[in-house]
Amino acid sequence: MFRILLRITVCIVLAASLSSCSSMSFGDIFSSYSTQMQSVHSAQFKGDFKLAESLIKPRSSSDGTYALSLLEIGRLQYLDDNWKTSEQTLALAYQQVETSQEQAKIQLSRGVENVGALVSNDSALRYDIPFYEQSMLNTYQALNYLYQRKFEGALVEVRRANLVQEKALLANRDNIFKAQQDMKNKGISNKSFNESYPSMASTIGEVKNGFQNAYTFYLSALLYEAAGELNDAYIDYKKALEIFTNNHFLQQDVLRLATKLAMTDDLARFEQQFGQYQKNETKNSGQLVIMLEQGIINPKEEVAINLPIFTSHDDMRFYSVALPTYRQRKSPRTPLILTVNEQSYQSQEIVRLQSLAAKHLDDQLPSIVVRQTLRLVAKEEMRQQMSRKGGDVGNILAGLYNIASEKADTRSWSTLPDNVQIIRLNLAAGKHKLKIKHLGQNKVIDVEINSNRISLINVNSIGNSLSHKAINL
Repeated sequence: MFRILLRITVCIVLAASLSSCSSMSFGDIFSSYSTQMQSVHSAQFKGDFKLAESLIKPRSSSDGTYALSLLEIGRLQYLDDNWKTSEQTLALAYQQVETSQEQAKIQLSRGVENVGALVSNDSALRYDIPFYEQSMLNTYQALNYLYQRKFEGALVEVRRANLVQEKALLANRDNIFKAQQDMKNKGISNKSFNESYPSMASTIGEVKNGFQNAYTFYLSALLYEAAGELNDAYIDYKKALEIFTNNHFLQQDVLRLATKLAMTDDLARFEQQFGQYQKNETKNSGQLVIMLEQGIINPKEEVAINLPIFTSHDDMRFYSVALPTYRQRKSPRTPLILTVNEQSYQSQEIVRLQSLAAKHLDDQLPSIVVRQTLRLVAKEEMRQQMSRKGGDVGNILAGLYNIASEKADTRSWSTLPDNVQIIRLNLAAGKHKLKIKHLGQNKVIDVEINSNRISLINVNSIGNSLSHKAINL
């Protein structure tokens, strides 16, 4: 009996090790990513970005979560004003994106890790950085270059961010349709799934897809405008406005450049939609732009639902399936209040990253469910084989392993802000004292406005921490 027990135990450990050696650590099979990141989020919320970075689990380049860990570290380094180090970290993450894209063309490199995932969970798969996270990678890399005064590097990154969104737009529809058909072929109807899975509708809100990000287009337009490339700036302001049409500052940017570039047809259409351009430039004045990043994006959570699944013997059974979700909650968006020259202004939202993340997950759910279906059938087959070879002991051990390893993949770039807001206004050239207020925190910022130039201030509001970075473009 002891030898049988030992043999079965070894088989289970080998199955777990298969996924471990290919793309994940052993602990990842049984502990969710969201759980592992709790201490990191706690330190980030307190504004201790160095501590948060030190708490991130070290991973090798062969680990399937390596690219994600680079994103988390790079974001924290950026928050801590370590722009050069953040640039180097995010450059490694970008290399992983390019490598992943090359491997996806071949599809052979995933053979081993897919076998590991089949007997463990989706965390055994390499983490492919989704499009909305790729665009944010390029956005923070652009900011890293910008604050090191490497303007050409910043322009390269915003172009990459725009290409990511164009690529996503082409690939998205066909991929979603195929995944939905695959789920249907497995005998799981959308109706039965939607009745069991908690809705993310309120978290998703009104976003049309999980990758178009007005923030990246807006930063791109700012840099183009600062470089004197007004036509390119106008195109990206318009793209941002298409995504976030209710933002007054975006409306004014489009109207301003449509007027300056004599885009007669566009101007007539936009004036009909948004009203006349509220010109406020004076002869010796410049532009102040404030970009507020608020809070921390909510992490994915695990939910268990029962689904009817056909086994390898074509009999239908109900299985408990662990799936990732974003709970029906949306962090409140609080505008930043700016007071300058006895005038007050409120920031307006330009992207809700929480909504993009939830929409991306919603689009991925059919594929996730199909993988879970295959996994549950494979695990049940393994349990039956162990039961036949090891009797009750084999059945119990296999059952315990199946239960313990049935975890949802809760990986995502979880140090990102919840939302981004902007303020843009015209100020006379010279020195100004800005008073900003957000979530009970107050800060005074001295800024130099240069004639016909843009002064950019990034404000980060996390917990009780209110920090800023400033640069004249």
